[in-house]
Amino acid sequence: MPVRTNPTARQLRFGAELRKLREHAGLTSTEASRLLGIKQAQVSNMETGRLAVSADRVRTMACQYECPDKELVEAIAGMTGERKRGWWEEYREILPSGLLDLAELESHGTALRTAHTSGIPGLLQTPDHARAVFHQVVPELSPDEIDHRASFRIKRQAALFHEAPVPYRAIIHEAALRMRFGGRDVTRQQLEHLLKMSDHSHMTIHVIPFDAGGYPGAGQPIYYVHGTVPQLDTVQLDQSHGIALLNAEAQLDKYRRVLDRLMTLSLTEPESRALIHTIVRTL
Repeated sequence: MPVRTNPTARQLRFGAELRKLREHAGLTSTEASRLLGIKQAQVSNMETGRLAVSADRVRTMACQYECPDKELVEAIAGMTGERKRGWWEEYREILPSGLLDLAELESHGTALRTAHTSGIPGLLQTPDHARAVFHQVVPELSPDEIDHRASFRIKRQAALFHEAPVPYRAIIHEAALRMRFGGRDVTRQQLEHLLKMSDHSHMTIHVIPFDAGGYPGAGQPIYYVHGTVPQLDTVQLDQSHGIALLNAEAQLDKYRRVLDRLMTLSLTEPESRALIHTIVRTL
């Protein structure tokens, strides 16, 4: 089987989970290759996401590594297979690969949580609002780049409306609701869209009001994507140089606690809707 030259973030994560299983067993890659009856290079390529692995091979490796967590093993086995072309592949060579990795991650998520203090979450943005946001990017984007990024962001929103929609919870600070990207009309349409989205039973929107005071997280947008088991969760953070995907146990625990803390500062769903309505009336 050919070795991949450009594995996706999901494939890299799969390989990293295989490495964790081996290391938890206290084995070097050389020892694992002898145990599995394969070359050490194959073990290395599997653990770097460059070599496809079957679900049965994952189960065999887990058995040899004496992993007792069957739920985790089955979850990792569920990540196997050749890379399937998702809708995001049409943007390859057009947009940064990190954005494509994010769309792939969302497509496999079992639940989505996000917190924004200075902007509207991407999955809840209207096309006009998204374009207004991209007009503020530094360095300035070309008209074609803005078109591509805006259309990509809107297509990502399909992740919220699968045949079996995944739970989605957004925490938005009042400051983000009052920022007028694109002017009054665009802002009004955006807030009305939020109210419409909150009508869906699998989606909840909570607002942190100004009078809640301070909050954790330093105002950084947090996006938490749940996997099929907690060990396969992922945190996505926006950074000046691009997207960062975090999955270390300590990192996952930290951001779960940050999101939980932000929830305690948030208004209830009815109170949040009432505040959004109040802001709309001021526009």
